[in-house]
Amino acid sequence: MHLSPPPNVSRGFARARLLLAGAVLALLAACAARPEAPPASRESRVLRVGTSGDYPPFSTLKEGQASGFDAALLESYATERGLRLEWVRFRWPELVADLRAHRFDVATSGITVRPERSLTGRYTVPVARNGALLLLRRPTWAPPAGGGTSEEPLALLRALDRPDFRLAVNKGGHLERVARAHFPHARILAIPDNAAVREAVASGQADAALSNTVEGPRWAEGLTGLELVGPFTRDVVALYVDPSQPELAADLDTWLLRQEESGALGELRARYLGPGATGPTATPVDALLSATAERLALMPMVAVAKQRAGQPIEVPAQEAKVLEAARSEVQKAAAALGVSPPPDEALTAFFQAQMDAAKQLQLRAATPADAPAHSLDDELRPALARISSRISTLVPRVPGGLDRDAIRHKAHEELASTGLEAGEIDRLADALVGLGTSRPAPAP
Repeated sequence: MHLSPPPNVSRGFARARLLLAGAVLALLAACAARPEAPPASRESRVLRVGTSGDYPPFSTLKEGQASGFDAALLESYATERGLRLEWVRFRWPELVADLRAHRFDVATSGITVRPERSLTGRYTVPVARNGALLLLRRPTWAPPAGGGTSEEPLALLRALDRPDFRLAVNKGGHLERVARAHFPHARILAIPDNAAVREAVASGQADAALSNTVEGPRWAEGLTGLELVGPFTRDVVALYVDPSQPELAADLDTWLLRQEESGALGELRARYLGPGATGPTATPVDALLSATAERLALMPMVAVAKQRAGQPIEVPAQEAKVLEAARSEVQKAAAALGVSPPPDEALTAFFQAQMDAAKQLQLRAATPADAPAHSLDDELRPALARISSRISTLVPRVPGGLDRDAIRHKAHEELASTGLEAGEIDRLADALVGLGTSRPAPAP
């Protein structure tokens, strides 16, 4: 038997249903009227990119819109990864401090790999190369009699290094350090605005300006009485990542290696940088040599820190731990790539060559009393660990069939400034070739 509720109860249920329906409609209307609050996941999709904004053709920032090589590179990455770019301007003297303060996730603008920057940030695989180039006013500052500037640039630099020689350079960047290293007796005009450096030499306020092989030829366009001298350095350019974001750095490395392999990175270099930025750079071999040079550049600092801490250069037990950790990282990287790691003997030869080269540079390093002291535990070892991690992820990517003589030649070019002797560089190159001996040669 079906029992019906009393009439007053039915009317109560009806009123409750009406009230509930009204509340739902009111809630929906309120949600429609309010702007949608961005969820946390959406906020995390913003990539903050630091840029000087004053360094064409690498980067220019105008009204919040970036252009140039770095902008095209990061926009392509952001598109593939579904990220929104937020450009953050930095000044060159504050680059390291800004990265330490987490003002941006990654910095661009043709940033040169330098050891003091490695202490604070994590570089990606290289995206370009260039070299320091002098824009010299003529005929006031002529080369020595019988010497051509293109054949003997270093001889001309030595002749110009005198107190009445005025050299303009961008303040706070890599090139200011180059200027002070090569022209210790000249009058260095360190100018904060990079565009004003060109104006200084164009107007005659400076006798020369220091630029590089990418920017210098563009500066010389439209100016008369200038001669380009150099290049007299070989510099590597990479993206500079906040070290607290290792996943971002590793993903950028993977993406850049693929962009180089596909030819897309080379096309961007040709389009924006021209022949002054030699390539390719983001290949496993080039990236390994770059990482090796970056690691070795820290060895004089390591030597000073060990000496002041009373620690020996050689610690066999520590070397054994480093070697075992390197093997483990390589095996993990190989597994992630779905490839077999190089044989143990090849890995041992490669990493032992790395460690022996580092020790030789530490043993030879001069330790002046006024040398800056860096903490082994807080600065140097974390920096070395970041570089070593990048090396370990690159090792399984080394192809087979590498030409030993060609790799030796490339290694001498990339490691010339490290202070290693020729035989030591050859050993590193041969060990690198050995990593790929068990792999098939790359397709022609």
